Amino acid sequence: MNISEIVFLDRATLPEFPFNFQFPHHITSYSHSSPDEVAARIAHANIVVSNKVRIDADAISNSPQLQLIAVPATGLDHIDQQAAQEHNVGIRNVRGYGNDTVAEHAMMLILALMRHLPAYQRDIAAGLWQNSPFFCHFGAPIRDLNGKTLGIFGKGGIGQALAARAQAFGMHILWGEHKNATSCRNGYTPFTQLIQQADVISLHCPLNEQTRNLIDEAELKMMKPQTVLINVGRGGLVAEEALVAALKYGQLGGAGVDVLSEEPPVHGNPLLRAHLPNLIITPHMAWGSEEAIQRICTILEDNINTYMCKK
Repeated sequence: MNISEIVFLDRATLPEFPFNFQFPHHITSYSHSSPDEVAARIAHANIVVSNKVRIDADAISNSPQLQLIAVPATGLDHIDQQAAQEHNVGIRNVRGYGNDTVAEHAMMLILALMRHLPAYQRDIAAGLWQNSPFFCHFGAPIRDLNGKTLGIFGKGGIGQALAARAQAFGMHILWGEHKNATSCRNGYTPFTQLIQQADVISLHCPLNEQTRNLIDEAELKMMKPQTVLINVGRGGLVAEEALVAALKYGQLGGAGVDVLSEEPPVHGNPLLRAHLPNLIITPHMAWGSEEAIQRICTILEDNINTYMCKK
């Protein structure tokens, strides 16, 4: 009887879950794995589960029994996909699990920034309302969503879920065409036109060489002065130094980010150092509702069972 070796490289990123793999197997779980530990840990594995731990070409080529890399997330930028293909290693990710929860998080950031919620929370903490001569205190402008234009880059499940919520608030939706595209698809708005017109811009596209620094200094300068930028996709979609400058000098109305270019940001990050009243940062947790995490585990289990039972 062949027993498949399953290695979890970052098991601590998933909850306790009674995985039911329907084939003979043995599981080795590591709570975390550093880059220099990966190759040795997967050398004899048939199946590797990696949420965010990078698996490079060397690790794949030195794992002769490897059949499947299972990712309990949507993004695959931490996997060398070309090397996996060259060595006939399958890759399975989890799609659609967080459409609603990520869209809700993006909507929360939009509302909070349009109404300057962080600034008002700080004013309350500083006693400004308590010392006001009036029954109310206005420390920052607040704006309605109704009638505003939301530009979305990425028309996948999350983008569409956000659009549905925004439309319920009376927002007009524009779908952004690819940057540097030579033509514009039906139903989409040219990249530069969207950047210039939108009151809120939300990023929901994958990170690759075409989308890295999708929003850089030039794009930030094109935006209307009160534009709100939301990034719950990948940190590398936005040039972070340029974003700090735009916020600091009044080019943007605000920014909400759930992702950074390095995660965790052990070497620091310009956004974390900025301490700006119109910037909200959350620690890559938009995807992590209790319901979404359970869906991840269920789909991960099904992906592995389906792949291995077809072998």
